[in-house]
Amino acid sequence: MCRILFFLSFVFFSSVLFSQEKSCCQTNVSFAGLSEDKAFRDAHQLPKDFVLQNAKGKMIKFKTEDGKEANAYFIESPEASKKFILVFHEWWGLNDNIKGESDELQDKLGNVNILALDLYDGVVATKREDAAKLMQSNDKNRSMEIIKGAIKFAGKDAEIGTIGWCFGGGWSLQASILAGKQGKACVIYYGIIENTPETFKDLHAPVLGIFAEKDGWITPDVYKNLEKNLKAAGKKVIIRSFNADHAFANPSNTNFDEKATKEAKELTLRFFKENLMN
Repeated sequence: MCRILFFLSFVFFSSVLFSQEKSCCQTNVSFAGLSEDKAFRDAHQLPKDFVLQNAKGKMIKFKTEDGKEANAYFIESPEASKKFILVFHEWWGLNDNIKGESDELQDKLGNVNILALDLYDGVVATKREDAAKLMQSNDKNRSMEIIKGAIKFAGKDAEIGTIGWCFGGGWSLQASILAGKQGKACVIYYGIIENTPETFKDLHAPVLGIFAEKDGWITPDVYKNLEKNLKAAGKKVIIRSFNADHAFANPSNTNFDEKATKEAKELTLRFFKENLMN
């Protein structure tokens, strides 16, 4: 009898510890891991055929320290400006939708240079399975070199903002960390990186995080943990969540929420104007 009670007690406490550990682990999410989740893949609708008309920018190449070249969609400021915004694509790659978002940013903000980076080195996906493979196989070291090259392209006196969606949201945050004191504003749309307070020791830019309360992956627990760690590191952070689903700001997604997207864009523009453009 005593052995049975001991065994049942062991099972009970083990299950409690496991559930606590699982809950803790869920506050850190890896996009490479999410690419293996069929539900996550299926949540991303195939992008609509969209061809950018009257593009404001052009594709350029710049050198990276690993001896290669990187691609970017570059919109030069109408007037000479040291203000730059680095734009980071979703898991699809640098497609016309992201170029269109870049055009809109430049149109609304005025004298700022926009550099939409290609972290897939010229590859763009149109199928979920291909996008998942690209995101999973993304070489973090190569992406870091591309970002460093972009910061060097902007120049040592540049003031840098960053923005990205989903996969690109995490890279927006990483880029602002890499930008150090040059970083002035970081915007994340339902993106994340694995983080602790120590992660943000080199971050100087304030952060605006835009999230979806119905998101089954970047859940409220995940982005609240991000907020907690940013504040613990002494960083400025604004978190705004919407009653919407993952990828709600992508017009090619069935989860597209026009009202939430409009409000999120207004927040984004105000944030950039207050922290980068002033």
